[in-house]
Amino acid sequence: MKWTDSLTIAETLYDKHPDIDPKTIRFTDLMQWVLDLEGFDDTPEKCGEKILEAIQLAWIEEAE
Repeated sequence: MKWTDSLTIAETLYDKHPDIDPKTIRFTDLMQWVLDLEGFDDTPEKCGEKILEAIQLAWIEEAE
């Protein structure tokens, strides 16, 4: 997975953290959780606020 795979990342985070409300997560935590995902292979330098917003929005949609 790369940073641009926001839907796949969101689905994986939803499965890994089912008790977390994605609306309340801080971007610093979100970034670290993505970096820690098995199968994630990208550098932190390629991540930005817009990417984290896209992941968070996809996660919110997955959770609803």
